[in-house]
Amino acid sequence: MTHHTSIVIHHDADALAEAVAARLVTKLAEAQDARGHASVVLTGGRVGIATLAALRHSPASAAVDWSALDIWWGDERFLPPGDPERNETQAREALLDHVPVDPMRVHPMVADADPYTGDPEAAAEQYAAELAAATPDGDDTDVPEFDVLLLGVGPDGHVASLFPEFPALYDERSVVAVHGAPKPPPTRLSLTLPAIRAAAEVWLVVAGDDKAPAVQIALGGAGPVQIPAAGTYGRHATLWLLDQAAAAELPPGLNRRATP
Repeated sequence: MTHHTSIVIHHDADALAEAVAARLVTKLAEAQDARGHASVVLTGGRVGIATLAALRHSPASAAVDWSALDIWWGDERFLPPGDPERNETQAREALLDHVPVDPMRVHPMVADADPYTGDPEAAAEQYAAELAAATPDGDDTDVPEFDVLLLGVGPDGHVASLFPEFPALYDERSVVAVHGAPKPPPTRLSLTLPAIRAAAEVWLVVAGDDKAPAVQIALGGAGPVQIPAAGTYGRHATLWLLDQAAAAELPPGLNRRATP
């Protein structure tokens, strides 16, 4: 199966966040026009949250029917509800508290609270069950075919909370608990590579010169165990949306286009 991969390079991190927000409005509105609803998987991190803030401030965001949008997360820090380090908390502050989403269609990963206190494994199972319940009968996966799944990439090549060489990279379940993450907090929940690959489109949104080596290696044919970003792709399209600093070490050519 061939996976169509495109690379688009923007001037800097701010331009990247605005461009991804605009692209997301278009994609979600198109999906809603086609079938009445759409789905997106959010990511945390600097650029992930900046993209959500750009979406909030974009005049075009009114083109999205926020009440007909299913919102999921690719990973989460297993911390108490409302903790400022949680991706959910940051996403709500940047965007979700400011647009008319349907609370029933917002699916945060379980927090470290009753009845899951201290039990990230059970929390991961609960999220997997929620994903499975949202998947149409007859689909060949146990997660929905998300319209867009957003990912950041770490300097080590990690995506979501899938870190290089970690056991989660071999896991066939859709959601796993991750222990001993190399960056704090150590305990996290994450979609796995099979769940990520169920998305129609995967967008890897990356800014900063500290990410340039990981971007180069991931796009240069590395294996997913060494560089998890190399193992991520969507069913229909994979987009690497970069700023110039993150793209600095890519060889010329590579199916890419720069924007002014």
